[in-house]
Amino acid sequence: TWEGRFKSQALLDESALLSCMAYVDLNPIRAGIAATPERSNFTSIQLRIKAAITGEQPTALLPFTGNEHQNKAVGIRFSLPDYLTLVDETGRIFRDDKPGVINPKTAKILARLHMSDKSWLKLTNNFECVFTGAAGTAEHLNKFSKHVGLKRTHGLANAQAFLNSA
Repeated sequence: TWEGRFKSQALLDESALLSCMAYVDLNPIRAGIAATPERSNFTSIQLRIKAAITGEQPTALLPFTGNEHQNKAVGIRFSLPDYLTLVDETGRIFRDDKPGVINPKTAKILARLHMSDKSWLKLTNNFECVFTGAAGTAEHLNKFSKHVGLKRTHGLANAQAFLNSA
């Protein structure tokens, strides 16, 4: 049945959330179905791009609130332009069969997430393989495991290798 294909995965921090979002948003490009994020039909990235052109926010999606960590409305604490840049540049790498070269502007954005370009490319290409359960930094995974009563924290090695790895 189709239900077996879908699962819930706890995304414990911005780095995990943005990596997973980009992984999902880039699926049509990796699959060769779309050439660019804006041509990726039925994706949140396409909705965000169309809305950004008209200065709107898609009502079905959580808004980006910027990089500030102030008491703001609920949203993703990252800027939409930076996210669009990350997805566009990453998509170009996948499309052009480049050897994983991130440009300096994009590397600066990743530095704010405390991620290396190698980690970002691995996660945006293979998120489901890297994190099979909850995803986040080692600190967040440990807190999550304690919160849900797990005796062992799964995914610590990958969290240490790929998140906050810059």
